[in-house]
Formats: sequence, structure tokens, C-alpha cells
Amino acid sequence: MLEKGYVQIYTGNGKGKTTAAIGLAVRALGAGLRVLFLQFMKSRVYSEHDIMPAISPNLTLETMGKPYFVVEEGSVPQEEIDKWGEGVVVFPPGKPPRDYVEIVAKGMERARQAVSSGEYDLVVLDEIVVALHFGLVSWEQVRDVLDCKKDSVELVLTGRGASPELLARADLVTEMRETKHYYASGVEARKGIEC
Repeated sequence: MLEKGYVQIYTGNGKGKTTAAIGLAVRALGAGLRVLFLQFMKSRVYSEHDIMPAISPNLTLETMGKPYFVVEEGSVPQEEIDKWGEGVVVFPPGKPPRDYVEIVAKGMERARQAVSSGEYDLVVLDEIVVALHFGLVSWEQVRDVLDCKKDSVELVLTGRGASPELLARADLVTEMRETKHYYASGVEARKGIEC
């Protein structure tokens, strides 16, 4: 158990937010801490799903997503959407798919329970910042999770587009900034590196 838990945010347009959170989770497990890694907007297609559950009995990995990504119309360049093909659903501003909103709401209830119960020392809400940015979850729902966090729980929130309100509530903010990326040269996501 941690004496004092803080709120960390990993945000920005650069690669590595989830990867950093996974690294922190592994470090916490090495110290004997209990970890919940709760992924929003992701399904079990990423390589970490093949190894993380076997790392430690102190790790719980849960995924709150569908086998496709959702994005608000106008928020991502069309050429990026074209690359995703059928793997993305584009929705009109302010009208996210209801089934996705319901899944995220269940995840938020799970997050609230996890940070307040004392069952976990570290809780990671992976991609919750993107869910907030796209309106799949409200600021009030996120604030509620922050407000009910036990003092001994470390809480990590990841994803692009952290709002000023969220940044103000954090104790630590790391912004991943893309300086150069091989995506620009046409390199697709590689298994074991990006997915």
C-alpha cells in the first residue's frame, strides 16, 4: 500500500502514453502493489493482452471497448481515417454512438469502485482522456472518480487531448510530443511495437 497516492496524466500527440503506463504498472507489481489496468476505447487486439494477465496475480486487466475505434467528425484528418478503413466509426459532433457511451459508463463505474474500495494501489485508466475529449464520458463523471479516490491510491489517466480542468486536478502531467514518426513515411502500426 502506498502512503500517499497521486494523480498522473500522460497526454500529448506523441507515441508512448499507454506504454509508459504499462511500465509503471510493471514497476508497481515488482514492488508488490495491486494494479487495475482499465482500458477504454480498446478491445483485446493489442499485444499487451497476451502477456499482462500472466505477469502477476496482483494485476487485473479489463477492457472497455469494441473491435473498432470511434472518432468525432472533423477531429482527425481524413487521410488518417482512410488508413483505418473499417476499423473506425466516425460520429457527428456531440452524438457519439450510444453503445460506446454505455460501455464507457460501465467502465467509469468500475473505475469509481476501484479507486475508492482499497482493493488496488494503482489504477490506470488508459485512454480515458480520449473518451472525455470525444464526449463519450462527461467531465462530471471523471471528476467524480477523482473526488472519490482514496488518498493511498495512485491514479493514472492516459490519452491525447487532456482538458484544462483535468490538467488542473493532476499532480503530475507528462506530455508526449511527437517530433518525428515513421508513420509519416507510410509505416503502419507494427505488432509488438505500436499494437
